[in-house]
Amino acid sequence: MKRGGLLFFCPLLIFAFIQTTLLVADTDTVILESRIIESFDDPDAQQWMVIGSKFVKQDFPKMAYANAWPNALFGSNRENQDLKVLAIQAAFDRMGYNSLEIFPVEEVDGELVPSPITLPGKVKSIDLWVWGSNYDYYMDLHVSDYTGIIHVLRLGGIKYTGWKNLMVDIPQYIPQSGGHLSEGGYIRNIRLEKLVLWTNPKEPVSGFNLYLDQIKVLTDTFVSRFDGDDLADPEKVNEIFSSSAGRQ
Repeated sequence: MKRGGLLFFCPLLIFAFIQTTLLVADTDTVILESRIIESFDDPDAQQWMVIGSKFVKQDFPKMAYANAWPNALFGSNRENQDLKVLAIQAAFDRMGYNSLEIFPVEEVDGELVPSPITLPGKVKSIDLWVWGSNYDYYMDLHVSDYTGIIHVLRLGGIKYTGWKNLMVDIPQYIPQSGGHLSEGGYIRNIRLEKLVLWTNPKEPVSGFNLYLDQIKVLTDTFVSRFDGDDLADPEKVNEIFSSSAGRQ
């Protein structure tokens, strides 16, 4: 190869290397944030419902908000914050794989209907505080992806006494990005559908209490920018086409 050809070819290699490096760096960039999804401190901010499985005793389960908190989070609460936790009391007529479903709801036409909570960013993990009374029960967490598929994740057992933080990592097989820009963008948020408590068949179920506090996510909120990304914003798209209504 002639010297002039080398001089022309080398800058192209350098340019390609820089572009590739920038692309990889952009792909690997993360901004991890810890965000509280539900504190239970304001019952009016987000409503919740709990239902029991087939053999739940009459008039159960019961749900209330208690003025309590995990000391690991707030200590003695010297600031006198108005702290609350979700309190649940349940009992079943027989032992077995009984369950309690705890899910977010909203009021529609005078009725409470399930209302999954959209989680911000690309979620790495979900955790919450659970008060246990040493029963051999365990908890699952249900999330849905943008295709509507429900994924059941094991939070862990609650055979302990007092408050404990339970956490689960979000598996990589649950899609949280991709798709066509015309369908709403690159980030595909997952949604918290419900929490489920299960009783083990050999454990008593004649009556027990459960308390929940502070559902939190560790999430990557970095959004990769590109030339013209505003044209993928649903609000921008609505603005463009609503202003052109009736024009041909």
